[in-house]
Amino acid sequence: MGYKTLDKANVEGKRVLCRVDLNLPMKDGKVTDATRIERVLPTIRELKKRNAKVMLLSHFGRPKGKVVPGMSLAPVADALARALGEPVFFVHDCIGHKVREAAEALAPGHVLLLENTRFHPGEEANDPAFAREMAGEGDVYVNDAFSAAHRAHATTVGLARELPSYVGRAMQAELEALEGALQSPERPVIAVVGGAKVSTKLDLLNNLIDKVDAIVIGGGMANTFLAAQGAPVGKSLCEHDLGETARAILAKAKAADCALFLPTDAVVAGEFAEGAPHRTVDVADVGADDMILDVGPESVAEICRRFESAKTVLWNGPLGAFEIKPFDAGTVAAAQKAAALTDAGQVTSVAGGGDTVAALNAAGVAGKFTYVSTAGGAFLEWLEGKELPGVAALSQED
Repeated sequence: MGYKTLDKANVEGKRVLCRVDLNLPMKDGKVTDATRIERVLPTIRELKKRNAKVMLLSHFGRPKGKVVPGMSLAPVADALARALGEPVFFVHDCIGHKVREAAEALAPGHVLLLENTRFHPGEEANDPAFAREMAGEGDVYVNDAFSAAHRAHATTVGLARELPSYVGRAMQAELEALEGALQSPERPVIAVVGGAKVSTKLDLLNNLIDKVDAIVIGGGMANTFLAAQGAPVGKSLCEHDLGETARAILAKAKAADCALFLPTDAVVAGEFAEGAPHRTVDVADVGADDMILDVGPESVAEICRRFESAKTVLWNGPLGAFEIKPFDAGTVAAAQKAAALTDAGQVTSVAGGGDTVAALNAAGVAGKFTYVSTAGGAFLEWLEGKELPGVAALSQED
């Protein structure tokens, strides 16, 4: 990639417009999960240390181009100040005279958070005039929001065309991890692809088949593949109308010499409820009233064996209904194995996606993977082989 890191940026005394993702979970006006704040602290602290005037840009929620008081970033400024251990100034807009006045008053090494960029329709429309007006408030642009890089918005694409542009440290780490895992990985590479529906992972599977050596399919989407091969799935979540698609994917994987592993046993129950009576059966013995809710121990053992022969593990999606016990067992056991192999230096492990992060946190191993992305949609689109507008914009020359 042709993007420039902060190592090449001259920010001394400069107004730095830094795009971050502070779209945080909130309850009663309080931040309930500060993970995304923690991710961008290294960039903010480096810019402060280098005497930049740090002006943070972020969206919050979906106000659709209108001012929605409940979607103000003001409460986030307080949470950010606590994380930094020093004041964070806030201004109730992201363009206009209020911002210019706040920027002029901002001392080098201090931080100013601007209001929700999506309060203006020009943000999501990537309106050039809106981007130019915002660019007039800064001297340098830094993008540290990989999670928003799949959106062609004014603060992810437009600003990169108006100002000298650089990649922030969190985004740099994300790009290096993903490029290392998918574009120049140490082989063999095994991918875990789980989740509820095949229909949401078609592009991902088709792209991975050509890039990895093996794919483990789990979650509800495995049921669609099993049914496509004639196996009974009872009342399990299954996209029966995608049988032909599933068989085509299986054929493509075989032609590409990409091993595609499906569960050979399953944990089934009569209802999707915590502690529901359950049993383990061969996938050929699923009853008419059964729901497949997790991979069985035989399948988990085989997945772990495959991890042991791999050098790189990519993970997107849980293997079962991990949200409720005991149907989290398969995901937890496989995740703990991948984490242990990572800790031993035997594999490089990269994971991402909303459910994936939640599942790894539930297994207590998110901090033990080589890299865990919190980027959600951007992470998935990268794995699908799609160009991310926010990354492409940064690869342009000044």
